[in-house]
Amino acid sequence: MFDRLHMPRLGGANEWLNSEPLGPAELRGSVLLVNFWTLTCINWLRQEPYVRAWSKAYRDDGLVVIGVHTPEFSFEHEINDVRRALKERRIDYPVAIDNDYAIWSAFDNHYWPALYFVDAAGIIRDQHFGEGRYEQSERVLQRLLGVERAIVSVKGVGVEAEAAWEDLRTPETYLGYRRSDQFASPDGAALDELSVYELPDRLRLNHWALTGEWKIGAESVVLEKAPGSIAYQFHARDAHLVLSRGGEEPIPFRVLIDGTAPGPSRGVDIDEDGNGVLEDGRLYQLVRAHDGISERTLEITFLGADAEAYVLTFG
Repeated sequence: MFDRLHMPRLGGANEWLNSEPLGPAELRGSVLLVNFWTLTCINWLRQEPYVRAWSKAYRDDGLVVIGVHTPEFSFEHEINDVRRALKERRIDYPVAIDNDYAIWSAFDNHYWPALYFVDAAGIIRDQHFGEGRYEQSERVLQRLLGVERAIVSVKGVGVEAEAAWEDLRTPETYLGYRRSDQFASPDGAALDELSVYELPDRLRLNHWALTGEWKIGAESVVLEKAPGSIAYQFHARDAHLVLSRGGEEPIPFRVLIDGTAPGPSRGVDIDEDGNGVLEDGRLYQLVRAHDGISERTLEITFLGADAEAYVLTFG
């Protein structure tokens, strides 16, 4: 268990969703689970079914779950996007909007997702970063609440489904130059300026490339003129891409796997012909392999300008 450390105050939130602002007076005597998240994080999306289930299962026993939404990317500061995520994920527990990182800094937190387990006296008793350890985390909650019963049954579906860890050989890959690597377009990347890119003759595993006229910025790549494509060589069951758009109009796109329509290996955000539409800033699931997991080539082509792509994640 964790050393005795009083939970910091939750001051500095820009806004509260699903609740009035919560402070020491409102939380006194409650067992708390504080969950730091950001709406595009695949690790949080796969963890969230458990947090949601714990909130429901233990609410009457005195548990208060508090989500703290601290944005990773600039577009995640939009509170309406967070509201949309709450609706899509069926989150009814209180959420603090932490756009200025005030609560994040008070906890000295460094991770998405992060869980802090707080007893009724306001002492942090445990913490966990990232996915997994679900049964142990629930047992911590039970000890703090003074209850003992069977672990809740949770099964994530869609984008919330657990990754195929044994076959996952491709890491999270950021596209903005601040954290990117494995860029394979000939002649390399031109930073913070428009440039025309082409695919290499061959993509190696876990390498990516652009085609068309793009601007590679610090946190994203932005398509200046349509059409333009991102290609990636990956080995995983699932492939996701965090997207936003700079303009007002929705941006249609098409996904190919090894040069053909994905068919039944489509992700939840495209049809079997590979067609999708970029409307909201969020994570889009492009691929969920149905016929075995192997090394594949993903190509996503945007048919409108101002598409912004941030990070590819896999599962």
